[in-house]
Amino acid sequence: QVQLVESGGGLVQAGGSLRLSCAASGRTFSRYGMGWFRQAPGKEREFVAGISWRGGSTYYADSVKGRFAISRDNAKNTVYLQMSNLKPEDTAVYYCAAENSDYIRHIEVVATTSQEYPYWGQGTQVTVSL
Repeated sequence: QVQLVESGGGLVQAGGSLRLSCAASGRTFSRYGMGWFRQAPGKEREFVAGISWRGGSTYYADSVKGRFAISRDNAKNTVYLQMSNLKPEDTAVYYCAAENSDYIRHIEVVATTSQEYPYWGQGTQVTVSL
């Protein structure tokens, strides 16, 4: 089992940047596929970005493609979400999630639905002002 702790959220003006971090406990972090999701008030949780266990595959929601970048450092048990050119509609609580599917690991794809991720952090608030 892995425990996840997000950090790096805050208030930023539109057009600005933030980098979120997600620190994971455990010695097997490198075997987990990782994802970032977000949930705005009154909306469902949505997939933002994901990265495969070895980092060879990444996938982004269309709404953030070209502005956000996901990366991981397995030596530090950490996954990052670099967010640039932020927009007010990016305002949400951002969650880090981990999955440990043997099948997904074997074919090295990125899980994109919340149901595929059994492990979640507590979330970090990102607020983008005009």
